[in-house]
Amino acid sequence: MKYDVKKDHPALYSPSSKTFSDVVVPPLKYLAVEGAGDPNTAPAYAAAIEALFSTSYTLKFASKARGRDYVVAPLEALWTADDPSAFVSRDKTSWQWTALINQPEWITDDDVAAAIEASAVKKPNPALSLTRLITLDEGRSIQILHVGSYDEEGPTLARLHDEYMPQNGLTFAGLHHEIYLNDARRTRPEKLKTVLRQPVRAALP
Repeated sequence: MKYDVKKDHPALYSPSSKTFSDVVVPPLKYLAVEGAGDPNTAPAYAAAIEALFSTSYTLKFASKARGRDYVVAPLEALWTADDPSAFVSRDKTSWQWTALINQPEWITDDDVAAAIEASAVKKPNPALSLTRLITLDEGRSIQILHVGSYDEEGPTLARLHDEYMPQNGLTFAGLHHEIYLNDARRTRPEKLKTVLRQPVRAALP
């Protein structure tokens, strides 16, 4: 069977859209590119996404040729800002991001280096030199499925940060994480499905 992170980890990729879910995220491998700025306008963000998908598909075809096929995972991203309220207010110019695509556990640094080299031959992209393989270990996290425009996430994040987490004795233990289950280029804003995830830990008394 093909590896498919969405099917192998349904609790992580198919949460409820009505209530917050308390999950434990195991260590997972990702291709990653870091950058900063408004994702709607920053050329670096578009270049990062292109580099991630180009490398991911090159990795997939090379792995399939070796007898281990898998489904290329959806785009994900970690987001941070000096002032966390920038996510609720949607002040995108102050955002810093790490764009991600999950990879099977058998993908190695050597595999990635070869895929980046092959991708650069096909189409040069400055973000390819920034692409790296990382392991993300988020552990306990709270998440929910947001249906609708990315710009409408603010109220849900406010509920998570200002109500759910304090009421349950939780505090931040990692970066805000989003998983984009649709292709935004082919999906109407009101139909977009995004997993909103926040790693947490017990707050000090």
